[in-house]
Amino acid sequence: MAGMSVADMAGLFLRPDAPIRIEAFDGSSLGPHDAPVCIQVKNSRAVYYMAEHPGELGLARAYLQGDIDSPQLIPADPYEVFKGLTAVKPYVRRPDPRGLARALATIASHGIRLPHAPAIEGPSRLKRLSEGLVPHSKAGDAATVSYHYDQSNEFYAMFLGPSMTYTCALFDSPATSLEDAQKAKLNLVLDKLGLKAGDRLLDIGCGWGSMEILAARRGIHVLGVTLSQEQVSWGQEWIRREGLEDVAEVRLMDYRDVPETGFDAVCSLGMMEHVGIKHYPQYFAEIFDKLKPGGMLLNHQITRTNSYVGKSAGPFIDRYIFPDGQLASPGEIETKIHDAGFEVVHEENLRQHYALTLHHWNANLRSHWDEAVALVGEPKARLWGLYMAGCALNFELNTIQIHQYLCVRPGSDGTDAYPLRPWWDAR
Repeated sequence: MAGMSVADMAGLFLRPDAPIRIEAFDGSSLGPHDAPVCIQVKNSRAVYYMAEHPGELGLARAYLQGDIDSPQLIPADPYEVFKGLTAVKPYVRRPDPRGLARALATIASHGIRLPHAPAIEGPSRLKRLSEGLVPHSKAGDAATVSYHYDQSNEFYAMFLGPSMTYTCALFDSPATSLEDAQKAKLNLVLDKLGLKAGDRLLDIGCGWGSMEILAARRGIHVLGVTLSQEQVSWGQEWIRREGLEDVAEVRLMDYRDVPETGFDAVCSLGMMEHVGIKHYPQYFAEIFDKLKPGGMLLNHQITRTNSYVGKSAGPFIDRYIFPDGQLASPGEIETKIHDAGFEVVHEENLRQHYALTLHHWNANLRSHWDEAVALVGEPKARLWGLYMAGCALNFELNTIQIHQYLCVRPGSDGTDAYPLRPWWDAR
């Protein structure tokens, strides 16, 4: 590009001593050859993406298309590059307005271009609203859940493994296998809920049915509901294959439409991210009404670390991963649980466990990379590697957490029916 080079443009935002190297298609470069991280700008489309959407959305578009890359990067698991980039953050600076104007003039001198977004990108919030998809309405939730989960069961199996469990696992140690850790998590939930054979469990956002299988093997009567047809098909077939139809069921149904009540317990594992913060009171009220007095809720969800940051997902997560997703802080959630009439019996943070879980998923994707690319295309395979590695790093940095709340619906005579001390193995 005439005028400023790509390296010059990058230099507007980076101090000269930043521990990063930039190499661009125009032959320009910035930073030492031995920098711990090297970012390659492969073509002009990457520049136009960044000019149109500076920040995470422009970067994501360029990365998913292969317009930016790194010699150190493994597309199935870009964690190490992300970790290296965290060291660059203190060296980022606000660009000089005159330099920024010159950069924009250089780009414009080659023509005003708005390159198409990757084909896998979902619609913006404004576009969804224009189509009548009100956030967290029944229609809006059905559309956004389908967008994320109705991809390909075969693709999800490549990184989730045989358990098909898409939530945080529970590790005794970093050496614990993913399958053992996922089984331990499901058993922990059932143990915390104090369920025994013959009891009734409602699983909200049941995924592919792993909870249904394990609970049914214990003799617990379990109903799982999800808004994903792909998950329902998988779960129903799994139940039939195990011969558990008399105690387990998976339905394509909004949790608000479940007609049954009087459950001994309700679990919700990784579903609250889709609910929307202003709908928390309705959500907990619905669960309260579905439980019998003395019944228990286990709510398991990703949270913000504090209450003063924004609640809604950024443009990358909103368009590519969880449309309309929102996260609240642990204290805000617990307040809503109490306000709904529940008593919180126990709460714990499994943040480190989710980082380990995500590293296992990235490793699984890496081992199935060629198959994944053949099945869903490289942009989508890159997307899941990017998303999972980024989440792993954010859990490690304590930017996000994951909390389990064990709650009881009080009876008319109070809630002193549960034991004085924890009744489950806390390992």
